[in-house]
Amino acid sequence: MQLPQPDAAVLARRGAIVEALRAALPGAVIDDPAETRAYECDALSAYRCAPLAVVLPRSTEEVARLLRLCHDLRVPVVPRGAGTSLAGGSMPTQDAVVIGLSRMTEVLEIAPEDRLIRVQAGRTNLSVSGAVDGLGFFYAPDPSSQLACAIGGNIAMNSGGAHCLKYGVTTNNLLGARVVLMDGSVVDLGGPMGEGPGLDLLGVICGSEGQLGIVTEATLRILPKPAGARPALIGFDAAETAGACVAAIIRAGIIPVAIEFMDAPCIKATEEFSGAGYPDCQALLIVEVEGTPPEIDEQLALIRDIAMTFDPVAFRESRSADESARIWKGRKSAFGAMGSMGDYICLDGTIPVTALPTVLSGIGDLSRQYGLAVSNVFHAGDGNMHPLIIYDANTPGDLDRAEALGADILRLCVQVGGCLTGEHGVGIEKRDLMAEQFAPADLEAQMLVKDAFDPHWLLNAAKVFPLDVSAPRRDRRLNRPADAA
Repeated sequence: MQLPQPDAAVLARRGAIVEALRAALPGAVIDDPAETRAYECDALSAYRCAPLAVVLPRSTEEVARLLRLCHDLRVPVVPRGAGTSLAGGSMPTQDAVVIGLSRMTEVLEIAPEDRLIRVQAGRTNLSVSGAVDGLGFFYAPDPSSQLACAIGGNIAMNSGGAHCLKYGVTTNNLLGARVVLMDGSVVDLGGPMGEGPGLDLLGVICGSEGQLGIVTEATLRILPKPAGARPALIGFDAAETAGACVAAIIRAGIIPVAIEFMDAPCIKATEEFSGAGYPDCQALLIVEVEGTPPEIDEQLALIRDIAMTFDPVAFRESRSADESARIWKGRKSAFGAMGSMGDYICLDGTIPVTALPTVLSGIGDLSRQYGLAVSNVFHAGDGNMHPLIIYDANTPGDLDRAEALGADILRLCVQVGGCLTGEHGVGIEKRDLMAEQFAPADLEAQMLVKDAFDPHWLLNAAKVFPLDVSAPRRDRRLNRPADAA
């Protein structure tokens, strides 16, 4: 992965920039190299670069003050939520100021009668549901990192989760946002009903990876908790068979709340880690349905009938709250458990559900071709793949080989009618693959949108677009005021 050369003029003014930041927001600036090291990467930890400085505001007004200052000084800015991005979305550049949202965790409003909650963007995903649990509500998007990931980052990457099959991803549950633009101006998009007059700029912001503005507050849809929910485990002797079963369930018009897939290596690692009681098989589906007890029984009976046509090696319905919790504990801990197999890169290409058998077979072929193990754990119901490429960071050339394998897997996803990312974002990880999915005119249209929001390309500008394509625009920041800092 390559980062653009830092702006030498910004680095030369480092001391003055840090002092200006301290004057704007006393007690919130981190510039000691030993302390900025904590911000040198996100969850794509194979690549690191310490920022010029880090600032931790507590309010929209403070974020606006900081962005206005950085805009006037032509200093690049990288927004950061909780740093759980798997695509390098919040990885800084050497000449950038990181604006972190970790202190912005307040609940600003709860309106159960309108089914909404308004929070600061640094609040963690899981704690949003926690804030309304006692009222009988929950927030639906549930990334595997929900214990740690921040709502602002969820909005930036349009995050999903295991239950997105029924409830949708972040954009389907985001009603409004307060956004600070690079020049420090504050805009409110959407609203309590999720719609406003004119263009859907809220939809433009969600998934824009921090390139258009920094979301500081979010109005989120909350839903009544279902009467009940119950998962079932279905084991198969081949990954391709499990993929075909998923397509058959969706084709039958059944919409479970979640369909999760795990293959044999992941099952083994997860079982050793969590003791969830998973069967010994080559592929496993976790299918969860919800509703009243009769509704759950009816849906699971239909799913069982479909599954039996694929000759499963195991079919087990949860019969208690404890068993359900163990089933999901295994799946939620899968990414951590896979660390026992070695270093890995986690991808998130998305494909049509009907292409699951083809793509799983193709991933197996590519794995053998490159001589690197690949384990699959993903949101099968909506085709959001998560191949984990296992490599050894201490073996020269292994990381490069893993990246090349990952690129070929993502190309395969695009070839079957899918896309490069479902919820992790493009970041730096898939930046150079954008031309595989988009023609030059498409990339130009997207960059024109960024031009409108951030004319000097100061916000997270090293991400999303191939560097050679975005270079002329990124160079605009060199036209800084003569008296800056």
